[in-house]
Amino acid sequence: MNKMNCPCCSGKEYATCCELFHLNKELPKTTEELMRSRYAAFAMVLPEYLVDTTHSSTQKDNDFSDIEDWAKSNKWLKLEIVFAKANKVRFRAYYQDKQGEIYEHDELSTFVQENGKWFYVDGEFY
Repeated sequence: MNKMNCPCCSGKEYATCCELFHLNKELPKTTEELMRSRYAAFAMVLPEYLVDTTHSSTQKDNDFSDIEDWAKSNKWLKLEIVFAKANKVRFRAYYQDKQGEIYEHDELSTFVQENGKWFYVDGEFY
């Protein structure tokens, strides 16, 4: 069996980390777990998961095919969690585009919990 490290950079295997969330076997218990699972969903090109974990108040701003294209068109290199507290997570995501340029996406994300499930609402970019 091929054991793959989770793209979220937790140090765990994908099968015992974000895959549990991606397959709806578990719900993320914290904003950090949701953030990590969303990053991994970009890396694994799982646009359905990204749409499903976006809050209904901002879901209309997300186009499924745009999310899928963005995920596919970049190589996802690394995720760093700067801090995670209450309903906020600051992170840096590193990715490489098709031309080989490496970028850093630095964001303070806001989350909300409804009926025991965390959702991404929006982010402030640095």
